[in-house]
Amino acid sequence: MWNLLKNTFSKKVEILKEKDKMKKFLIAGLGNIGKEYESTRHNIGFDVLEVLATQEDFSFENAKLGAVGTFKHKGRSILCLKPSTFMNLSGKAIRYWMEKEKIPLENLLVITDDINLPFGSIRLKSKGSDGGHNGLKHIQNTLQTQQYHRFRFGVGSNFGKGRQIDYVLGKWNEEERQLLPERLAKSTDLVRSFIFAGTHATMNQFNGT
Repeated sequence: MWNLLKNTFSKKVEILKEKDKMKKFLIAGLGNIGKEYESTRHNIGFDVLEVLATQEDFSFENAKLGAVGTFKHKGRSILCLKPSTFMNLSGKAIRYWMEKEKIPLENLLVITDDINLPFGSIRLKSKGSDGGHNGLKHIQNTLQTQQYHRFRFGVGSNFGKGRQIDYVLGKWNEEERQLLPERLAKSTDLVRSFIFAGTHATMNQFNGT
């Protein structure tokens, strides 16, 4: 009975204590849970959030539909989410946490890999199609809109015909591993800029860098 009451109560309690919903943000990094998926191209969303957690000195805790952590940045309250639903059901976790924390759609940022961009390229978009990405496709279908921010991290397309899945689920090569720390640091700068400076200023500063 106690566990039932505890679970029921926890669903009603918001993690972010901010009363102004326009100061609340959800940063969702896409990826797959499990050791076999660590350090793969498809998990770059998780990697960006892990670097952000180190920089901002917060940790992730397992919660409903994902691991979550929070921090504050210049008067804004941020919830970071690593969905545990696996990539193809990412929308389920994002919708749950948006509704639970009362975070407006315009304050959602989804971080994902993109084979259409060269390795390390970063690009913020305020809307758009899923581009064939199953995680984005599920988010679009779940939220019933393409009007949400997505941060695309380029992973390149150095794969042969029919090898796309193996490529995105594969590990970084040695050259990429050497360059990744600087690219991840640049990525967390983009996230903080999105939170404080907004979409257009962030796009002007970071897109294509």
